[in-house]
Amino acid sequence: MNDLRAERLQVMLSPEELAAVDDFRFKHRMPTRAAAVRELLKCGLAAVGVDAAAGVKSSSFGVFGRGPDGHTQGEPENGGG
Repeated sequence: MNDLRAERLQVMLSPEELAAVDDFRFKHRMPTRAAAVRELLKCGLAAVGVDAAAGVKSSSFGVFGRGPDGHTQGEPENGGG
């Protein structure tokens, strides 16, 4: 896999949610929690009919339109929010 991971996503989980991620991770012999979360996202996207296959840019899955510089239009410059 040769993809760049330049964005960090922080997610707060309940103890039960974290246990579910860890159970999935160990059952499927995933090396890290991050790998497990990426796989779960891929499965979830596929379940709702989004093609998350290789070669599809993550920007294709945005919620809001992107401006010419790639930022969400109307996004505060300090990134807080």
